[in-house]
Amino acid sequence: MREIYLDYNATTPIDPRVTEAMAPFLSDRFHNPSSLYQKSKITKKAIEDSREKLATLIGAAPKEIIFTGGGSESDNHAIKGIAFSLMKKGKHLITSSIEHHAVLHTCKFLEKIGFDVTYLPVDRYGIVNPDSVRKTIRDDTILVSIMYANNEIGTMEPIKEISEITREKGVIFHTDAVQAVGKIPINVNDLGVDLLSLSAHKFYGPKGVGALYIRKMLRIESLLHGGMQERGKRAGTENIAGIVGAGKAAEIAMEEMGEEKDKIKPLRDKLENELIKRIPEIIINGHPSNRLYNTLNIAIKYIEGEGMLTFLDFEGISVSSGSACASGSLDPSHVLLAVGVPIEHAHGSLRFSLGKYNNYKDIDKVIEVLPPIVEKLRSISPLWGKR
Repeated sequence: MREIYLDYNATTPIDPRVTEAMAPFLSDRFHNPSSLYQKSKITKKAIEDSREKLATLIGAAPKEIIFTGGGSESDNHAIKGIAFSLMKKGKHLITSSIEHHAVLHTCKFLEKIGFDVTYLPVDRYGIVNPDSVRKTIRDDTILVSIMYANNEIGTMEPIKEISEITREKGVIFHTDAVQAVGKIPINVNDLGVDLLSLSAHKFYGPKGVGALYIRKMLRIESLLHGGMQERGKRAGTENIAGIVGAGKAAEIAMEEMGEEKDKIKPLRDKLENELIKRIPEIIINGHPSNRLYNTLNIAIKYIEGEGMLTFLDFEGISVSSGSACASGSLDPSHVLLAVGVPIEHAHGSLRFSLGKYNNYKDIDKVIEVLPPIVEKLRSISPLWGKR
């Protein structure tokens, strides 16, 4: 049975062209880029070439990019790095209630050691009101961190409007753009952000490699100390093959981003429209239009998402009931609760996130099998009979 993979926001398969680019650096091009002999210059150049490609992808300068072990590390570095660097100026940070756990748990850690964090609410679509940012900034505010696009519901935030406020107030602004980079055009200078996190495995690159954009001249504390790799900002011998893969994935994304959107959005729209027609008592979570073109999050009333996932898995269909990082938890999605979805409906949520290897046959299969699954589960649900 062919797997129908519809969980691209959790991770993407590596593009074969990325694997091909990485292969030499997993075999004969293994040399430490910090060494001085000739072979090491090859690996050093490969890293710098990839840095330039990632910089171009987001409109940055190569020297503003440091490589990390992934999106979570980039978020940690951005938030803790600024907090530790500017703690003498102030200890107040601002974020939103729907951030990825890499941001939320980092903020909770900082609260334990004396920092004060404000968690801004969102509207029913998951959007942060820029005015709430303005009103929450204090004299001791040192950082605002608001994600670019939500990993669960796909809603995109008014990043440029928020950055205008933070610039005016003299506050550093970080955005977790892990779900956005590689899907939509991004230019850090147009956005006005000071720090931006990304991860290669979200746009057909390898896992275990990400990057952090740090605006030129910005003071930030390092989290890893040791050697002088990444201009002293992130010690440790570089993951050369991963970095090369990230660079190749960035290069492909720049060339094919528009084509990918043109292919995926009609698939997502068909899935959404047909499920609305065929399944009663369904809620579409996230903004109707200001949403990533590949993402569909639905709450199906009166049944549990876990049951739907199991039956879909039997049919060879891989989807999610929330973010992959929280998949081991029985708690409902904090994102859905924050946008006002009742707890009993949040438990019945599914997230479909599409990618470039999907086609209409995949969508037709979901449309065929999901309504009967819902009907079967509702037939044994005490909640369905009491509605």
